[in-house]
Amino acid sequence: MRVLLAQPRGFCAGVERAIEIVERALARHGAPVYVRHEIVHNRHVVEELRTKGAVFVDELDRIPDGAHVIFSAHGVARSVEAEAARRSLGAIDATCPLVKKVHLEGQRYAAQGREVVLIGHPGHPEVVGTLGQIPGPVHLVRTAADVATLRIADPARVAYVSQTTLSVDETRETAEALRARFPAIVGPDTKDICYATQNRQVAVRALARVVDAVIVVGATNSSNSTRLRELAAEYVPAHLLEDPRDLDWAWLDGVDTLGVTAGASAPERLVEDLLATIAARMPVERATLPGIEESVRFRLPAEVA
Repeated sequence: MRVLLAQPRGFCAGVERAIEIVERALARHGAPVYVRHEIVHNRHVVEELRTKGAVFVDELDRIPDGAHVIFSAHGVARSVEAEAARRSLGAIDATCPLVKKVHLEGQRYAAQGREVVLIGHPGHPEVVGTLGQIPGPVHLVRTAADVATLRIADPARVAYVSQTTLSVDETRETAEALRARFPAIVGPDTKDICYATQNRQVAVRALARVVDAVIVVGATNSSNSTRLRELAAEYVPAHLLEDPRDLDWAWLDGVDTLGVTAGASAPERLVEDLLATIAARMPVERATLPGIEESVRFRLPAEVA
């Protein structure tokens, strides 16, 4: 089996930062340190941090007063921040700086008196947090088709932002529909799609053009991992695999060259585990497709710096 690896793949700077924040908080304060929601969308990462003393909770009411809490990389609503302050929780914000940028954009548009449209997936933690960060009316749309049903008080005073982990094409199509219906709308085009999401999508498209099938290592609840599988599936059979132990060998039937990539919240060790699983059955020849070398790093918050 020839295995061709995408470049880049796996952890992005926002995920690396969020994980390091939890580890540093544990080293500084000792266990337990509470984390609201999964710090990133990968159960392997969550389980590893849990063994070190992190306690993951759905809501703040599961945390004792005065304890330390970390907000996940997806961001939280302002009401969550206010509740943490009211209860004297030692809050550490691990929100990805690129998600925080979307919050600030939305807040700026709202301060200009504009109604804000958010392009995103309902119920996704990042979307829930962004909706809760922007004051005033915020309308959520998922696809270009949703734009037709929007009711805007003043079409001359409208703006849009987007979830950072969508596909670039999906966001562009919806943004174009918004501009067609509301010519005065302002917004960032596809610039809210984070660099890591864009880079991995470009890489998986290049990969899918030269292989017989693609496996994306990542969680089923990971938006960016799901998008990678969908993009690869435009070219070849593509599969999302959360745990290498669950590999469906039927996926490899008739496959001479297998493409492998990983979502931004999937650790590289899972890619290595997948290759080892395959190598236990057949010889594996591996290579990496040339691609973008990422060097982005984000500063840690003062509480753990």
